[in-house]
Amino acid sequence: MNNGNLTRAEARRRSQLLEVDSYEVSLDLRAAEDPDGPGYLSRTVVTFSCSSPGADTFLDFIHGGIHSITLNGERLDPAEVADGSRIRLPRLQAQNQAVVVGTALYSRSGEGLHRFTDPADGRTYLYTQYEPADARRVFANFEQPDLKASFAFTVAAPSGWQVASNAPLQAVEEMSTSPRHAKYRFEQTPRISTYITAVLAGPYHRAEDSWERRLPDGSLLRVPLGAYCRASLAEAFDAERIFATTKQGLDFFHDLFDYPYPFGKYDQAFVPEYNLGAMENPGLVTFTENYVFKSRATIAQYQARANTIMHEMAHMWFGDLVTMAWWDDLWLKESFADYMGSLALVEATEFSNAWVTFANRRKAWAYVQDQLPTTHPIVADIADLEAAKQNFDGITYAKGASVLKQLVAYVGFDAFTAAARRYFRQHEYGTTSLADFLAVLSSASGRDMGNWAAAWLQTAGISSITPELTYDGGRLASVRLLQEATDPVTGLPANRPHRLRLGLYDFDDAGTLVRTGSVELDVAGPVTEVPQLAGRREPALLLVNDEDLSYAKVRFDPGSLQTVLSSLDRMADPLARALCWSTLWDMARDGLLDAAAYLAAVEGFAPAEADNGVLQMLLDCARTALDRYAPASERTALRQRFASFLRKELAQAEPASDHQLAWARSLAAVARAEPDSADYLAELLAGSGVPDGLAMDADLRWRFWQALAATGKAEASLLEAELDRDRTASGRAGFTAAMSARPDPAVKAKAWQDALSGSQLTNELLDATIDGFMAAGPELLDPFIEPYFRSIEGVWQQQSIELASRVVRGLFPLHQDLAEGQAPELHPVVVRTDEWLAGHGRAPAALRRIVVEQRDHLRRSLQAQQAAEK
Repeated sequence: MNNGNLTRAEARRRSQLLEVDSYEVSLDLRAAEDPDGPGYLSRTVVTFSCSSPGADTFLDFIHGGIHSITLNGERLDPAEVADGSRIRLPRLQAQNQAVVVGTALYSRSGEGLHRFTDPADGRTYLYTQYEPADARRVFANFEQPDLKASFAFTVAAPSGWQVASNAPLQAVEEMSTSPRHAKYRFEQTPRISTYITAVLAGPYHRAEDSWERRLPDGSLLRVPLGAYCRASLAEAFDAERIFATTKQGLDFFHDLFDYPYPFGKYDQAFVPEYNLGAMENPGLVTFTENYVFKSRATIAQYQARANTIMHEMAHMWFGDLVTMAWWDDLWLKESFADYMGSLALVEATEFSNAWVTFANRRKAWAYVQDQLPTTHPIVADIADLEAAKQNFDGITYAKGASVLKQLVAYVGFDAFTAAARRYFRQHEYGTTSLADFLAVLSSASGRDMGNWAAAWLQTAGISSITPELTYDGGRLASVRLLQEATDPVTGLPANRPHRLRLGLYDFDDAGTLVRTGSVELDVAGPVTEVPQLAGRREPALLLVNDEDLSYAKVRFDPGSLQTVLSSLDRMADPLARALCWSTLWDMARDGLLDAAAYLAAVEGFAPAEADNGVLQMLLDCARTALDRYAPASERTALRQRFASFLRKELAQAEPASDHQLAWARSLAAVARAEPDSADYLAELLAGSGVPDGLAMDADLRWRFWQALAATGKAEASLLEAELDRDRTASGRAGFTAAMSARPDPAVKAKAWQDALSGSQLTNELLDATIDGFMAAGPELLDPFIEPYFRSIEGVWQQQSIELASRVVRGLFPLHQDLAEGQAPELHPVVVRTDEWLAGHGRAPAALRRIVVEQRDHLRRSLQAQQAAEK
């Protein structure tokens, strides 16, 4: 039976009935190196109490067969009590012990215990990933965050492997009955949730260090530090730099939270084929190994890694020490960690521009997510685990972090910090909800936070704030701010309170656009008068939400827009410039600024951006505008113009600079549909005319080869020869994408079948296959539109939610063109999507959510094309 989708109501009933004391988990991974072995032995001993003796409950276990079940010394028949992914435990006593022995299955999807064979040397690596509810793929448990317990893991594995878990290693015992194997026993953890337990096993390379701090009582807190990566990546592993960032974070959070790091050791493992950026398992944080830079990396990539390190470290307190009771309050960990990650970078590292990156990337993500039909309040209504899986989104992370940034401005940093410290002390090793955090925040700030929470955490959608100016000669006669905000979930007005700063900018004697004045004010209703600006000289630019204090979509008045479109590169302040770029992108997405004008702004002003992260963001947005928002009649000319711009900048860039690499990467992406640029990349691959300092390493070469493949300029034999040069995991993914990109109907048909089959591809290779498949025009992709809609419900039923989500989202026919005179709602793909939604009302909500979101992205693209044609 398919009963793996635990509901909130079921979890609530179980938590009212049970209190879990401990787990002892034994995993037998001795045969992990055998690729034909699908599973491993898993044994769980769980000790728990029941408030209503005689009641029944159930354990969660997604397995490949159950061998035995014992409850309080009595053997239970698996055929009678095991049903799908649940094991019924009947007639509970006040105190109970259940023992479950079964076969758990290795994963290729990154869910549960993932097994990876390194193509570079054939060695096998294992790691776990559970959020939100995949610990049950590895051992039997009560899979919900509020049933915390202590855990003790024992792992049987080859001798000489690196084996790690949340707690320190207690002992390694060679197995006399199994030569060349050992049992690795770990200490017991503090009380934590199932989804943040972890196991790592394999011939990993390990680096060591430590961090120390003298505590107020005079004792010394010493935290051992470890860092892992695959052996074949050891040469590229910059563990010293990772440890330096880690120590900066531990110093910062120790002082900020006034609560010593609570989990003993601090290991960080960089693992292959990882589904996330990272995961906050206490004592053993896991990261994508994309953060191990084998090829040339930019400072923006190093900053992104440092931000992720800080984000996961903040979780040690927000999420691990104190955990949300159910996934409704996911924001209690993710919003806080997202905010704290940027704060720690600014306050404790060399990346003092982190708020610029936050404004450009994180808030941009939130703004996109918050304008989808599926948007939701930060405190969401999460009815079941499938909904929880879909809610790791831009609302929970980036909007929540943006609102917290505003909250700090509203109550003051000292009050916010005092609230956090009290929160940890009151709820250590426990679980909480919104009310618990609001209580400490109200107490620390002296404000009733209920109205703030109702406006910001419990409504959905984004406010739009537009300045309305009148003039008297060369001076401002009046300034009003117009707020438009409707909660798309309820349809009701949602005019939220904003703490805003209005910045006035003018050109100085050198022609630089600088701030000449500012006004800070509260905006609450639909209209806010700003009498402080009456009589002021008309500025060249009035910047709403200067310094990025609030979360809102803002607009320019006509004069300010003209200033931005003519002189954005002359603005001195990088954060103000980032906010202007953000507003221009919002206008492009809303059809208020056509793709050609946005591209012209990027071509005119992006070269002056000193921040490589900002430049990369602008180039990414420009490609989206080009591929989706430009009318088909203009796209070829615009693409050729943009490609010429990129080639010019690449030629002129400082040798070996981050900007040089950004221009080259962007050109490779554009060249997938621009044959002349692909010819130029072929010359570079052959070693002809390579700009001085450009590192033609594996990463860049594969990007170039994918462009050649997509334009029909790379036969399979050439790609196979390149793979012979790069027999690594990333090389294999690059090769897969290039092979699937070739413009041949038979190639596309094979890639399509590989993606839908669900049996041959790992998560990383599935992404590469989809990436290559989609690098084509309508003549190759249109034949798959109808098969897409016929297939996706079956894909959802047959594949794990992780892989199915990638297929449904990645293969949606998003890149469409609007015919002349056609209404966006009447485009055939929009119509077909609507038909599917109408005919599949009972399809899983998580599946429908993806389709609804992709439809909205398509509709927005078509509307932008329509607006540009007028």
